Amino acid sequence: MRVIIEPNYDEMSRWAADYVAQRIVEAAPTAERPFKLGCPTGSSPLGLYQRLIEKYRKGELSFENVVTFNMDEYVNLPEDHPESYHSFMWNNFFSHIDIKKENVHILNGNAPDLVKECDDYEAAIAAAGGIDLFMGGVGPDGHLAFNEPGSSLSSLTRIKTLTTDTIIANSRFFDGDLSLVPKQALTVGIGTVMAAREVLVLCSGHHKARALQHIVDGPVSHKWTASVLQMHRRAVVVCDEQACDELTVATYKYYLDKERGNL
Repeated sequence: MRVIIEPNYDEMSRWAADYVAQRIVEAAPTAERPFKLGCPTGSSPLGLYQRLIEKYRKGELSFENVVTFNMDEYVNLPEDHPESYHSFMWNNFFSHIDIKKENVHILNGNAPDLVKECDDYEAAIAAAGGIDLFMGGVGPDGHLAFNEPGSSLSSLTRIKTLTTDTIIANSRFFDGDLSLVPKQALTVGIGTVMAAREVLVLCSGHHKARALQHIVDGPVSHKWTASVLQMHRRAVVVCDEQACDELTVATYKYYLDKERGNL
């Protein structure tokens, strides 16, 4: 696992955007051989998306031959609802770049058969040749996508009931009204994310410090599902200083020295 520590959220977002853009450019994707990108929602990736949009506008990056697969979507929330992840992605990213609509894949939380929807999503990822780079965020309880504490570390795309902590955390998008937050979601599994060739996870703020400590310093555990990234061959965790508040001094210095070339 590679851990990148940046001074603040803006610099964390800049580093992550540079990394993602470099991977896409290096791949030189074509229509026949597109770059497959896994996408998260939430507050963590907003800065990353904004910087990728800026790179597109400057002519440094194209998404014409990029195929995306989103991590999750709420169950029984209309796609055009302002807080659906369909709306989030088009409002904050897709509408501002040159991605083709047919190359965007987002789970349908209103499908008549949700189990089939999840199975078909896994099949679509496989048919595309797998994910080249899966971006993600981390919840305060260390969850990745909607793989809440206790989720199987080999899980695939499925229906998940959200924990109280997640519902409370997401209520900020619903005017603080817990009753408006959907109680279930469709989500890619931990196994789905781990099958990607690379994974890049964002972690910012003091409220994520305990999660980062478990991800980086703790044992791999289904209680902190993002800790499984320790087992991935090419996982990068990009964090800011505030998120490092619970790391040991030795761990903190080790990762700083490693990136500075002192080790």
